[in-house]
Amino acid sequence: MTASATTASTIRLLAGYHALGRAAGLSDHLTQYGPPPLPGTTTRSHAGQRLIQVVEEAGLTGRGGGAFPTARKMRSVAASRRRAVVVVNAAEGEPASGKDRLLLTVAPHLVLDGAALAAHAVGAREIVVCVHAGGRLAADTERAVAEREQARLTAVPIRVCGVPGRYVASEETALVSWINGGEAKPAFTPPRPYERGVDGRPTLVSNAETYAHIALIARYGPEWFRSCGSPDAPGTALFTVTGAVAAPGVIEAPLGTSVADLLRMAGGPSEQLQAVLAGGYGGTWLPLPLVHTPTTPAAFAATGAALGPGIIVALPTRACGVAESAWVLAWLASETAGQCGPCVFGLPAIAADFAAIANCQADASVYRRLQQRLSVIAGRGACRHPDGAVRFAASALQVFGSHLSFHERAGRCLAARRPGLLPIPGRG
Repeated sequence: MTASATTASTIRLLAGYHALGRAAGLSDHLTQYGPPPLPGTTTRSHAGQRLIQVVEEAGLTGRGGGAFPTARKMRSVAASRRRAVVVVNAAEGEPASGKDRLLLTVAPHLVLDGAALAAHAVGAREIVVCVHAGGRLAADTERAVAEREQARLTAVPIRVCGVPGRYVASEETALVSWINGGEAKPAFTPPRPYERGVDGRPTLVSNAETYAHIALIARYGPEWFRSCGSPDAPGTALFTVTGAVAAPGVIEAPLGTSVADLLRMAGGPSEQLQAVLAGGYGGTWLPLPLVHTPTTPAAFAATGAALGPGIIVALPTRACGVAESAWVLAWLASETAGQCGPCVFGLPAIAADFAAIANCQADASVYRRLQQRLSVIAGRGACRHPDGAVRFAASALQVFGSHLSFHERAGRCLAARRPGLLPIPGRG
């Protein structure tokens, strides 16, 4: 996954990559940014509280999909009298996303700077960086940590933790469970990780991109951060734009940039489009009239959509949106933790109904049954996995209505027999 070009004035997280044309090692990072602005002590201090205040003034929200205020999360962990843990979530579970993998590859020390600053602010004695087990990213991250240790740049120990490459394994309670030696499965809450997480200690779990923003905010201040983006969603974000675009890749753009402009920044549509998937497999299909929606959580929520972790997939007219949705739902059903009824029974049933529709084998009773299932599953699991699947399925029914009618009339859909466009792990 490569970084696509964007407006120079809004390149922040990827500035070093665009300047160097390659991944930044520690010497490159220090030349550009200098060392992280850490006080000379690891104890809790006024400086740590000041950092939380600065992050709050900046209006930074989590970039992993939840868009929760970062300072509020930090303050909850810092309020505990016990030594905390900082967890960097770079275990990218969304198959259509590449932003965290790219960021940790080309600017690892920006992420690690932010984690070190957050650790000081909340009084943490350990930093755990979670990536998918095996592969190059884990090895590259280990090397970046070793560079910092050799340069004596890390006051708080950092370790890299390999996480299974499953969809629900990147959920924050699943990460905590895995780090603690259990299975990478979401847990019922409360308690949340900020109350009792790794080794029973208060734990700050945030996305890799979020920590990188903290590193820049600590250096340049909240006014700088708010100088781009929208008033209710300041700053930039990384968007993975793929599908039928001329230059797919990861784009850094101000929050509030319209989906249409993100497609343009990715080289524009490479063929005629019928819809856009926003937010990944827990997100929503957008009809073309909604591509002018600004990329802010509030604007997306007003349309019933979910921005999620900044995933935009352009679906061409040659593809069958019904079949694409059926394949994704079948994969989501296979990725459950297997511990809650809505996932164990509900998602396979929804996937089976969609498969019948995609194969032109559904009658009115299938649609009635599907609608009833969608109405009772959301909000009943240990995590948000069934909620996201229901949201995705409901948007497919709405956006691909005309093609659904075709599936009802026709004996077959030729487009459904073509190779799938959306990435499905394990599919050849």
